[in-house]
Amino acid sequence: MHKIICVGPQWRGSNAGALFKAFSRLGHVVDVVDENYYINFTNLRLLTRIIDKLFFKQHALEFNEAVLRSASSLKPDFVLIYKGAFVFPETIKILKKNCVVVNFYPDVSFRTHGKYLPQTLPLYDWIFTTKTFGISDLKKELGIDKVSFIPHGYDPEIHRPLEVSASLHASLSCDVSFIGTYSPKKEKYLSALMHALPQLKLLIWGSGWEQATTRVLQNSIQNKTVVGDLYALAIKASRINLGILSESVGGASSGDLITSRTFHIPASGGFMLHERTRESVLYYEEDKECVFFETQEELIAKVQYYLLNESERENITKSGMDRAMKEHAIDVRANAVISFVESKLLKNRS
Repeated sequence: MHKIICVGPQWRGSNAGALFKAFSRLGHVVDVVDENYYINFTNLRLLTRIIDKLFFKQHALEFNEAVLRSASSLKPDFVLIYKGAFVFPETIKILKKNCVVVNFYPDVSFRTHGKYLPQTLPLYDWIFTTKTFGISDLKKELGIDKVSFIPHGYDPEIHRPLEVSASLHASLSCDVSFIGTYSPKKEKYLSALMHALPQLKLLIWGSGWEQATTRVLQNSIQNKTVVGDLYALAIKASRINLGILSESVGGASSGDLITSRTFHIPASGGFMLHERTRESVLYYEEDKECVFFETQEELIAKVQYYLLNESERENITKSGMDRAMKEHAIDVRANAVISFVESKLLKNRS
């Protein structure tokens, strides 16, 4: 058993919160410092956003003080900071005097989430990245070699098959859905799909889609996110769930090769039509546990085919869910973190 301080958001359905809960299920003592208690970027009202921006430094200071108070009280074996965009360099230096401090970094680039990360990432005892290319990116850009790859996983408390009630059916059920943040690449794929199949019922959930300019998508864009149980319900209510990956951004040598939805969709009982990459095909057997596409033409053809072949779609859905549940729970990833910290970091510290 270890004493662990986990730093990061723990709203229901967050990947960070899923990892923190997995540590608890494994029998460890966990204290969480949630950055969202101190720093808020979700307010919609202009006045509130202005106030939040004006007082950002004070909020960030209170957040960092809370991390240090938790460490003083619990005296942890190690601190795991999830992304850590608002953690000060000095906070990490103070923590390292008494315990191991590691970072779990879930994003494509470390240069698109504020000014602190390029300063703080070199200070950690170790970094776990969910991107295989993150290992070379961190080495090239920041000279960091204390880094290893751990993929995302599904949260068994969230990502499980849920039946859609009659009241939700009309708003969630569809032929095809995409759940994720906007990007130009995603708009391109989805626009091509709708141009080819104009009668398709496509629902798009996620933030940033007000940026889409293609008129054919306007009736599909929901202009809101689905999280937690609603996210799992939306997956189950979709006949086909698309896994379209984000393209490369500044500071990253690649776009996504897999993402958290690679594991969330099958675990939630959804049929997954996933972008084919050199990594995505390693996690599921093609055409038996998941279906893959590369080009717009292949995406369109496979949507048409699997909408017409329900029994085949259901067999793949079941096999994909079985594979996810056997191998891809967040508890498996949490256990890998613990094993590494024990064998490579805590052992050396003692």
